[in-house]
Amino acid sequence: MVTTDKLNCNILADLLIAHGVKLVIASPGSRNAPLLVALSRRPELRMEMVIDERSAAFIALGAAIESGEPVAVCCTSGTALLNYAPAVAEAYYRGIPLIVVSADRPREWIDQDDSQTIRQPRALSDIVKTETDIPALLDHEPARWMARREINDALAIALSPRRGPAHINIRIDAPLGNLGEYSPCSAQKIISTSVKPSVSDDVITEAAHLVATSPRVMIVAGFMAPDKELNGALDHIARLPGVAILTETVANLHSESFISAIDLALNQTFRSGNADLYRPDIVITLGGALVSRKIKEFLRNTPSLIHWHVGVTEHFVDCFKHLSVAVNADPAIFFTRLAEKIDFYAARSSDFGKIWREAFKRGIEFQENKIKSEGWTDMKAFYTLLRRLPTDSTIHFSNGTPIRYSQLMGYIHFARVECNRGVSGIDGCTSTALGSSTVSPGDVILISGDMSFQYDIAALSSKLLSPRLKMVVTLNSGGGIFRFIESTSRLPEREQFFSSCMNLPLKELAEAYGIVYLHAADEDELVTAIPEFLSRKDAPVILAIETPAEESAVSLRSYFESK
Repeated sequence: MVTTDKLNCNILADLLIAHGVKLVIASPGSRNAPLLVALSRRPELRMEMVIDERSAAFIALGAAIESGEPVAVCCTSGTALLNYAPAVAEAYYRGIPLIVVSADRPREWIDQDDSQTIRQPRALSDIVKTETDIPALLDHEPARWMARREINDALAIALSPRRGPAHINIRIDAPLGNLGEYSPCSAQKIISTSVKPSVSDDVITEAAHLVATSPRVMIVAGFMAPDKELNGALDHIARLPGVAILTETVANLHSESFISAIDLALNQTFRSGNADLYRPDIVITLGGALVSRKIKEFLRNTPSLIHWHVGVTEHFVDCFKHLSVAVNADPAIFFTRLAEKIDFYAARSSDFGKIWREAFKRGIEFQENKIKSEGWTDMKAFYTLLRRLPTDSTIHFSNGTPIRYSQLMGYIHFARVECNRGVSGIDGCTSTALGSSTVSPGDVILISGDMSFQYDIAALSSKLLSPRLKMVVTLNSGGGIFRFIESTSRLPEREQFFSSCMNLPLKELAEAYGIVYLHAADEDELVTAIPEFLSRKDAPVILAIETPAEESAVSLRSYFESK
């Protein structure tokens, strides 16, 4: 085939394909022109172009999260690479195989005042699992062998049991536009035989004994992809009287036996006047970082707590400061074997699971009564919206206010819920949802705060934007979370420096980008707008929900302060 004459670019294309990469999100440039030629001329790869590198990386992240497959990003030299950092950090802490490919000048031109050059090889070193720097000239067999070996190694590490991003820096010399003949697949894949970490019989036996005989066991699930096997195993374990299973919205675990709105239930334990009755003796955690600050504080302040963490990690996760055992195993494998091992007939009598489920039920009743009795606020808007979205939806929440309201309403279940909780940044939320929509079998619904939406406005200019991504933006004068959280809510500088430092002409932006704009400023308008929002197939659509800023903050604060 006729392609670029740069051998290192062609070897990279061979090995990306061999390791299962099917999608490349690239940004235009001159130094990466040979890479774009090498990748675009391979029919096995789908290549999409996104000008803004920060948005491009989040789009790739969203596609990798949704598909479960590695996705590559490709940029030119210089500061383009640095724009990938936020999405790469998110991928690192979420265990997502994002393959970063950066073009670079030959090493002799770095720090020589040549244009568009920085020190690229270690630019992402603290937020990638591995990195390699491939030279421009592969003019002898040892150099070609080394390039093949190092690219294979980087891709295998990215796809190892604890997945994560890898950085492959490709140095390219001039001239950049020359073509030549190349035989695809001449670069052989090195096969990795690694398997998911399992767990020994002894550990399962010990865990089964602890869970069955302890009167107060709590299982807490953070963010993860939907997993039917894991869901079934936990549902089975929830039958034990001494077990309470608490799941976050982004844990994607559903059962009538689970407490699926942690803060909702926990607030009732505080109202009971005897929160100690709800403290576990043993807590088992799985999944990623927790959204709920309250459950973290509750467990950190639980004395003599035994904490097991289950998951494939590269370091100990001791968020509650009580870690006793780190089980380095796939949670589905661990809990499936645990459910099979537990002797339910010999389980110790306890009402721990029951009192937590009762607190959860009271929390739902309290919340729904409160929502019915109050005026138009964020809480009423989110409740009205979520109750009317299809249960088979894929929902992406932005960080800040939206994900926290989703936590309070976690008893409203959807097929899949996502949020960038690896490092919890507000940057890139729209692009991540956009990336998900490019590979999802159905529509993807983004629910974003106005500040998060403005932060990622470049996503609207992408040619990948389609009617399959439906965007909800809550307009509460920006930064609603700062009007609620203790650290900023009472500061006199709050509005000037935290909440209202933004300018988002959303209607005009929608019109400029050919996006249908719907607006709701009260409950009736929202109920009327939702059917059209969901049914539009001819163009992308934004549903703007306008709510009063101060009243919403007061409502949420009073929810947690009321007795």
